[in-house]
Amino acid sequence: MNKKGHVLNAALLSIGLGYVLEPSGDVPTFVAIAELSVPLVLGALFPDVDTAFGKHRKTLHNLPVLGIFVAFPILFDNLHFVWVGILTHYVLDLFGSRRGLAFFYPYEKEYSLPFGVTTSSKWADLATVLITIGEVALFAAAHYFVVPLDGGLDAVTMLFGF
Repeated sequence: MNKKGHVLNAALLSIGLGYVLEPSGDVPTFVAIAELSVPLVLGALFPDVDTAFGKHRKTLHNLPVLGIFVAFPILFDNLHFVWVGILTHYVLDLFGSRRGLAFFYPYEKEYSLPFGVTTSSKWADLATVLITIGEVALFAAAHYFVVPLDGGLDAVTMLFGF
């Protein structure tokens, strides 16, 4: 997926997750959307920094990088939800393209799915929207049935037991 697709994904995720976390549809909902928008867009764009150095879809498109950003809110109480942008970047690249990702870099094998759309396809934007709807549904299910996403460190403690 290209930068436009990743920003579209992050913007739609901000709206969707804003309603998941604050479903009232009034001022708290719009505050949640605003609070989520910057970290999600930053996270959605961060993996493509590897186009300027390293190997694209390898250097910053892997599980250790995601792990670092998942750990930041736990260890330092900052960068909340940036990891969501990074995770959804990976999902969009995996489902919304035909090229794979090197999840275990520096092991360079790329893993891919047998389907997807090219970034230049007329279906790329539709694929982005459909993938985003699926992501919002999964985050809503996690929020309501597994662990509240707005619980901060308490949610992490409940989920991981530390």
